[in-house]
Amino acid sequence: MKRKEKRSRKYLGSRTWGAGNTKNRRGKGCRGGKGMAGSFKHRYTLITAIGKEKIKKLKKGFVSKSKKLKFLNLFEVEKLAKESNEISLKGYKVLGNGELKKPLTIYASAFSKGALEKIKKAGGKAIIKTEE
Repeated sequence: MKRKEKRSRKYLGSRTWGAGNTKNRRGKGCRGGKGMAGSFKHRYTLITAIGKEKIKKLKKGFVSKSKKLKFLNLFEVEKLAKESNEISLKGYKVLGNGELKKPLTIYASAFSKGALEKIKKAGGKAIIKTEE
């Protein structure tokens, strides 16, 4: 009686060892690898069409994450500053919708042009406070 062949022996000489296409048994989804992985296997057509040098240039560098500011309009700022004449809005941009009825000193991360004009018109101060 013939013994059952070991799987490793059975698949010798086979490129994919019974997995079908090369992408099927990766375990990382359908990305195709990191960096220049598969440049002579499953990404061969991409490399030959575009060229290795151009792809390396495309992959160079990174984009730093931009800080998203929350925003408040002037009428909301006035509601928040009912009792005091000063208000600190760290991480906010003040927009110019609404009117100021009393002079306020507003500390914020950013101001729109319209908001700056309306704050000065009301006799207040707009001070840009950078995050530290």
